[in-house]
Formats: sequence, C-alpha cells, structure tokens
Amino acid sequence: MRRRRRIAADHDNHDRWLISYADFITLLFAFFVVMYAISAVNENKFRVLAGSLGSAFGKASADDAPVPQLAADPLPAEVRKRTLKQQQAIEEQAHMTEVASNLLDVMAPLVKEGKVRVTQSRRGVSIEINANVLFEPGKAELEPQSLAVLRAVAERLRNEPFNLEITGHTDDIPISNSLFASNWELSAVRASSVVRLMADSGIVPARLLAIGREASKPIAGNDTAEGRARNRRVELMILSGLPDTVEEIPVRPDQP
Repeated sequence: MRRRRRIAADHDNHDRWLISYADFITLLFAFFVVMYAISAVNENKFRVLAGSLGSAFGKASADDAPVPQLAADPLPAEVRKRTLKQQQAIEEQAHMTEVASNLLDVMAPLVKEGKVRVTQSRRGVSIEINANVLFEPGKAELEPQSLAVLRAVAERLRNEPFNLEITGHTDDIPISNSLFASNWELSAVRASSVVRLMADSGIVPARLLAIGREASKPIAGNDTAEGRARNRRVELMILSGLPDTVEEIPVRPDQP
C-alpha cells in the first residue's frame, strides 16, 4: 500500500507544467493575431477578430472595442516626393536635349566645319566656339560675321529659364600689349563681350555670368598649333538645375 501511494503522487505531478505551457502558447498566438490585425488597419476585420477572441475568452462584444489608429507613415510621402523630383529631372533633361538640338540647327554650318562643338551633360548644354570665329588674334571685339550667329543663339535662349555661364579661354602663349596685360584680362574681356551681346539681344542680365579662365582649362595640348587653336575658345554653358557631372553626352550620334 505504501508503494502504491508514492506512484500515484508521482503521476499527479508529471504533466502539470503542460497547463502553463498551453496557456502561454495560446496567449502568444492571440498576441500575434492581434498584431497582424492592427497592422492591416481594417475596421471590419478588426471587429470580427475582436468578437472571435472575446467569445473565446468570455469577454464583451467587439462592437464597443476601439479600433486602433496608427500614426501616419511618412515614408509614402517621401517616396512620392522623390518620384516627383525624378520626374522633374527627366522632363528637364528632355527639355535641355531639345534646346541643344535647336542650337545645333542654328549653328549647323560652324558645327560641320568643326568650329563649334555642342555637348550635353547633367550640368547643362555646352557650346564651345573657336575664338577665331569670334575675335581677331589678341583682341576682344566681336567680329561682324559672328554677330548674326550669336544673336540667333540669344533668340533661342531668350525665353528659356536657364542661366548662362560664358567662359573665355586662351592658349598658354603669354600676351602683353597696350590692351591686355595678360591672358587673364583677354579671356575675361572676351567672355564679357559675348555676355554684353546676349544682354543686348534680350536675355535678362541676371541670368548671365562672365568668367575668364586664361589657359587654366586646356582641352588639347599646347605643344601644337592645332591644340593651341582648340584651346582658344569661348564656352557658353546653359545651366540646368540637375546635379553636376563630368560625363558628356553627344547631342546627336553624328556629332563629333
């Protein structure tokens, strides 16, 4: 008899932990179900779920249960803002390509002769004009034959919203005459001459900027006559609002 009582007591304690474990698993399951329902933020589904859980646990009806309200997620607004910026960038890039194509039509003869080069990047449209098209050697007064072309360019850009950065460049041969003490003055005055013509042709002066770079930005070697002729140039940069990049994109496949 003593031995039989000890066996019965051992049997009573053997599965007692399962009750607490089952209660814990049930509550954990209910917690995850509620979290899922809250994340869905669907009032009807929430009330159905709350009613089911209330019936299961002997609670009140879910009709009076408050529907959880989540704070507005700022991510969708940021995504929309970023998408809008990307769309604006694409539209502006396409508009810049159209502007570049129009300018190529205006300057087509000079482009074919290799005296004008038009390129496009995310920074804008660059029009590189050989100095011998615009000026006599060592001078900064625009040649009469260049006025019609520059005025046609100004006509195309007059109603555009873009700013213009006009930069004068020289080769590395020093200059010193009664007009200019160095290539710095020569490059700056040449850029100013083009800026003045653009302003006189109807472009708002606030959109214009003249820069003299002397020989500090060569695009060819100064050890040959051809390289020095290439470096003597005026560059008209039509600036876009996009981030800068050094990558250049030919405006047309046949553009050199």
